[in-house]
Amino acid sequence: MLEHKVAVITGAARGIGKAIALKMAENGANVALLDVAPQEQGEAAAEEVRALGRTAIYKQCDVTDFNATKEVVGEIIKEMGGIDILVNNAGITKDKVVLAMKEADFDAVIDVNLKGVFHMIKHCYSHFMKKKAGKIINISSVAGLIGNPGQANYAASKAGIVGLTKSVARELASRGVCCNAIAPGFIATDMTADLPMDEEKLSAMIPMGHMGTPDDIAELAVFLATDKANYITGEVIRVDGGTAM
Repeated sequence: MLEHKVAVITGAARGIGKAIALKMAENGANVALLDVAPQEQGEAAAEEVRALGRTAIYKQCDVTDFNATKEVVGEIIKEMGGIDILVNNAGITKDKVVLAMKEADFDAVIDVNLKGVFHMIKHCYSHFMKKKAGKIINISSVAGLIGNPGQANYAASKAGIVGLTKSVARELASRGVCCNAIAPGFIATDMTADLPMDEEKLSAMIPMGHMGTPDDIAELAVFLATDKANYITGEVIRVDGGTAM
């Protein structure tokens, strides 16, 4: 479904980002993986994509750096012939209740989770406009829809992604570019493993009774990237087992 497409995925060295990279490769896409992870780790993820018969490159890039992201986008367009799909997945947490949260922790999460999305969209914007085609998929969170105690910074960043998604969708709709967001619930990744609650208690909070997997997110990302989703834009789709319904 994604044959001859080029997908750029941030936070792609592990977890949800890596799952999206592999699932898009399975469906025919060539992939540029971006992450702050060491070159060895990123190359290992890229090699898994290549094992599926697709072209893959790994670029070590900090999405909070405006100039670095601009340079990387230019390199990818030159090396891979263009960009068709942008998946903004890079994210961090620095959890504490507001009373104990440091300003630096608030700023760091906003910089990666929200401003990083802006940087990547900004640098791909004119490319998509010229092509009059493109798919932007932003990974938000149910925390951005309903809030979460101890995650004011994270929830604020993910709620910001919702507003950014809808604004960009309106700006680019006439150019045939779709911009949507996915809002995962509790997904079994390294990030949720760090939450101060065991899996049994987390699962009890989910109507479907269990956590999701990175592939649950990846499957939707693939669909939104295909021509089957050409008339879907500005949407925020939950993949959360009913957590936020």
